[in-house]
Amino acid sequence: MSLPWSPAAAGEPLVSVVGVDAGGAPPHPAVAPLLAGARLVVGAARHLAAVTVPVGAATVVLGPLAPALDRLVAAVAAGAPAVVLASGDPGFFGIVRRLRATGLPVRVLPAVSSVAAAFARAGLDWDGAAVITAHGRDLRPALNACRALPAVAVLTAPGAGAAEIGAGLAGWPRHLVVAEHLGTDAERVTRTTAEAAAERTWADPHVLLSLAPTAEAGGKLRSGVGPMRTDNQPAAAPAGGWALPESAYAHRDSMITKAEVRALVVARLRPRIGRLVWDVGAGSGSVGIECALLGAAVVAVDRDPAAPVAANAVRHGVHLRVVTGDAPAALRGLPDPDAVFVGGGGTDVLDAVAARRPGRVVVTLAALDRVAPAVHLLRAAGYAVSGSQLAAARLADLPGGSVRLAATNPVVVLTGECP
Repeated sequence: MSLPWSPAAAGEPLVSVVGVDAGGAPPHPAVAPLLAGARLVVGAARHLAAVTVPVGAATVVLGPLAPALDRLVAAVAAGAPAVVLASGDPGFFGIVRRLRATGLPVRVLPAVSSVAAAFARAGLDWDGAAVITAHGRDLRPALNACRALPAVAVLTAPGAGAAEIGAGLAGWPRHLVVAEHLGTDAERVTRTTAEAAAERTWADPHVLLSLAPTAEAGGKLRSGVGPMRTDNQPAAAPAGGWALPESAYAHRDSMITKAEVRALVVARLRPRIGRLVWDVGAGSGSVGIECALLGAAVVAVDRDPAAPVAANAVRHGVHLRVVTGDAPAALRGLPDPDAVFVGGGGTDVLDAVAARRPGRVVVTLAALDRVAPAVHLLRAAGYAVSGSQLAAARLADLPGGSVRLAATNPVVVLTGECP
């Protein structure tokens, strides 16, 4: 059941959504008269216990949302004022979206959100931090955001909280802040490591802050939000673009995926926040770094401990997990990827990658005799394979002010996609 929404109805809303403060601040002055005039009050048991419900007003304890929505729709149809109690800012991953989707006319009196309260308790600024919810959703996008970004707040749920995220952050240097029972007498804020968080039981729900270590003067590490982009959009398209010139990366003997090829490879990998990308045979790490600039979590694998991938990641201000070792052995134990770029290695590496069943596999090959075996292997593994050869020619100056085209080595790009 739903109601039509109109500006006129919204001008005099009958449903007031009131945030119960997660930070312990006093309620908005308008809350008391709204409650006094309410004929229906909806909220979780702990919220109903925290307010004075007027005599004669009906109450609905939130569990399944559908019955409460039906009662609210009926109250509006009858002209009876209603109040909905919610945690913190109910417009922030809260109930306001569902109420509006039902067509209910609402006004909102927010309180301090649990995320703002958690950062405040930790004494940290949070402009530029990403906020992710794991409530009622797959945990992997939230976990990959914590792997990729320097500051992430996660709204948790049972089975998708600090213990599970801590376990999933093995191999990524992160400090965690876990805020339980915010704004109550049982409030507890714990600074811990990912490893320690994985071994504990936490009250549900809680707010988790995942923070990358940042360097202070003197080389010491501290837990903080760290350097942020000036536009405060940590997972938006990078301000400097992508498919950057080779000069943007340290590399050895021109062993780097060229910009023209990288543009297609990154497009095929489809990196974004919440996805995990492997860059196998990373070398300079240019592909993985550009995926990280677009918000993906990245594991870069290279056999050479002197590979410049880590230094390039620092140069571009992204957080990669760098694994040193020979693939395919080095791939064992890594978290399952959403997409994989194979820039080095033989068919044994590609076979090991396909066995992990990522949604997309992108391979670059310079040697034509390797193309057919790679295509057959991916198809045998159940992937639909497409490919193209890129043979770019770049402008080069000639004496006298003329220009010519200088050819780069042709490269075949294969994309395997799970149906």
